[in-house]
Amino acid sequence: MGTLNYTMFKKDNLSLGILLGLLTPVIGFFLYYMLVFMPKHIGWGQFIDVLRSNRQMIPKVISMCLLLNGLIFYLYTQKRRDITAKGIFLVTMLYAISILLLKLIHG
Repeated sequence: MGTLNYTMFKKDNLSLGILLGLLTPVIGFFLYYMLVFMPKHIGWGQFIDVLRSNRQMIPKVISMCLLLNGLIFYLYTQKRRDITAKGIFLVTMLYAISILLLKLIHG
């Protein structure tokens, strides 16, 4: 207990790929905030307010967050864990469809 089981990440299954595909952009979202807004001394609440008031920015931010999915997809394909990579790709495509819909709705 208390230690992260890294063997979980060595598995080759669709569930792991879907989980990674969903969580990695969330990590990317926090990294985006920390790298772009934190240096400008913009607090978390202010960052969320910027996104709320500037809705056309949301698809751009989501797109940036998906860059990490591309990285983990690449890593899993290089390690020949193709089923996991398929899960990552599937979720990435769902995010991409969401971005397109947001762009259509918010212009």
